[in-house]
Amino acid sequence: MKLFSLTLLLSVLFGWNCYGQRSRHVVLITIDGFRPEFYLEPSWGMVNLRQMKENGVCATSVDGVFPTVTFVNHTSIITGEKSAKHGILYNAPFKPKGERSEWYWFYDAIKVPTLWDAAKNNDLTTAAVNWPVSVGGPIDHNIPIIKMKGKDRLEVIKKYSTPAGLFEEVQQNATGTLEPEDFMVRENYLAMDANVGRISAYIIRKYKPSLMTIRLSVVDHFQHKYGRNGKMVKAAVAGADRAIRDIIEALDRAGIRENTTVLVTGDHGFVNTHTAIAPNIWLKEEGLLDEKGDWKAQFHTVGGSAFLMLKDPDDTGSLQQVRDILQKRPPGEKKLYQFIERKELDSLGVDSRPSFGLKALPGVVFKNSIEGEVIRPHRLGTHGYYPDTPGIKTGFVGFGAGMRNGLRVDRMGLEDIAPLVAELLGMEWRSEGGVLLKGMLNK
Repeated sequence: MKLFSLTLLLSVLFGWNCYGQRSRHVVLITIDGFRPEFYLEPSWGMVNLRQMKENGVCATSVDGVFPTVTFVNHTSIITGEKSAKHGILYNAPFKPKGERSEWYWFYDAIKVPTLWDAAKNNDLTTAAVNWPVSVGGPIDHNIPIIKMKGKDRLEVIKKYSTPAGLFEEVQQNATGTLEPEDFMVRENYLAMDANVGRISAYIIRKYKPSLMTIRLSVVDHFQHKYGRNGKMVKAAVAGADRAIRDIIEALDRAGIRENTTVLVTGDHGFVNTHTAIAPNIWLKEEGLLDEKGDWKAQFHTVGGSAFLMLKDPDDTGSLQQVRDILQKRPPGEKKLYQFIERKELDSLGVDSRPSFGLKALPGVVFKNSIEGEVIRPHRLGTHGYYPDTPGIKTGFVGFGAGMRNGLRVDRMGLEDIAPLVAELLGMEWRSEGGVLLKGMLNK
């Protein structure tokens, strides 16, 4: 009875409950292009992540947010919301044909609170490495992803890293002097993930942030280049696993592993493709757009999906013309895509501007071209597909302070991660898209 009374008293004084704070540090790692089989099947070589899975929580599949592309889904992870709510609608904002569109690099494009905001409100320290849409965010130690055409990649990253001098500091203490190939994904190099791991490990050892978000990029690069099971994909998966090990060792060396939770997830899976379709060529043939930039309607293509934009949202005549164009295609072409009507788009929480969308048959990808053949070969991997497309699911593994031991969850959503992080760190959290899966936590 005395023990019960003491527990009750403490819960009143400190706001504890049976699912209260149980972690002083959360390290949230994403592997771009992460697939569940990477840790469910030993042949992929993720030795460290498989050990985490056996001693923590894993998901058989994780639903992404539509469209299943990197910047959209990373923002859903950090906000617990779908794209229409958080404001990051694609990797880059839609711009009409002929207008250049920079990607969503800057944090002020996000319309809702993030986990970084919540941490700041709770006087918790934060860090991020290579995380999308983080430039200028409320992050204590941030080395973001940002590119600017015609400018030196490393100089741009250095300029936007915070605080000033952090990028030089990690080179001096973690990586040595970096060259462009050391901090970008290109050719058949694995260096980027290795350096992201080293930088993250140094920040953990030096600053011990309460919340750290990290993105590993190379697995996505090689699946785009060679397909789901192409050469270098397995090497990239093993490289990501090694970077995770560097991060875990840093937690040990910092003396904080026992009260740290490590969460590993992704943004999307991957689909092998064999055929590309360029629907804007049909619209050009019917006079709805041209190469000079004049247009009435055009598709914004996003890998396995496409979204019809009207220059005048009330132009019902052009809308009907596009529908007629698609409906009159031969059966062999029409089977390559399906309509997604506006009502369904609303239920998926996507951009409010498209009049309707198209989802591609698995193996088919949409292209933005307005020249050449409408249907052409395409033998690469991609994403952007409807969330129930085979192969497009991503994964989740949670390990450490507060997490259940040996639990497998059949299905969850990326929006469910933000409430979990908030609960682990004892932060108040409200979001409409995600739900706290309390069964993952130790009581």
